[in-house]
Amino acid sequence: MKNILAAFMFFTRLPFWRVVTVEKEYFKNVVAYWPYAGIITGGIGAGVMYGASFAFPAAVAVILGVAARVLVTGALHEDGLADFFDGFGGGTDRDAVLRIMKDSHIGSYGVLGLILYFALLVASLSALPVKIAAALFFCGDILCKSISSGIVNLLPYARPEQESKNKLIYNRTGNAIASFLPLCLVWPFYTMLIPLEAAYAIAAPMILFILLIHFMRHKIQGYTGDCCGAMFLLTELSFLLASVALINTL
Repeated sequence: MKNILAAFMFFTRLPFWRVVTVEKEYFKNVVAYWPYAGIITGGIGAGVMYGASFAFPAAVAVILGVAARVLVTGALHEDGLADFFDGFGGGTDRDAVLRIMKDSHIGSYGVLGLILYFALLVASLSALPVKIAAALFFCGDILCKSISSGIVNLLPYARPEQESKNKLIYNRTGNAIASFLPLCLVWPFYTMLIPLEAAYAIAAPMILFILLIHFMRHKIQGYTGDCCGAMFLLTELSFLLASVALINTL
């Protein structure tokens, strides 16, 4: 239970720390329990998106839902995505990539990357009926955090522990059942709300995950916390884009 609470505390800004104390050792397992946080972040984002659709146009409802998730997470993953684009865009070698990613200032690659990411995210979700968009947003959050959690099993941490932003290195996700159990929530939403042809979209984040793993292994011989955030957002975006393409063409 404390592993799940640690994931809630680490990946959201909700004040769980006010009601329970979790020892530091449990925070090394947060990536394995990342999908549990997706239940909260994806659920809040999808709930706001669907609820707002009763008062606002679809595009506004989508933006409010995305903004709600960003607020709940404290833009944790978006910060990682910006650092990822800055580091790999501006770094010419391993040391330069890691140094740029650790810099707290955002550069031109990070700005452009975030603009393109949010533009594609909002445009893809706005192209669907809000009920389906909200369901995909919820499912994609949990699904792609389950997929992305595999990064710690396939790559070593790229920095010494004392140089990491959070002063810890994540443990490997030894309990596969724990990591993928939240996916049980995804299936009912798929079967009830999302056209079945969109199910093939699950291939997109899996393929992108493999490609990004090879890219990170080649460039920095490992991963960082920023890479985890970027991995989730990019695989989720690929899932949503593939879902929209399949729904609109099949």
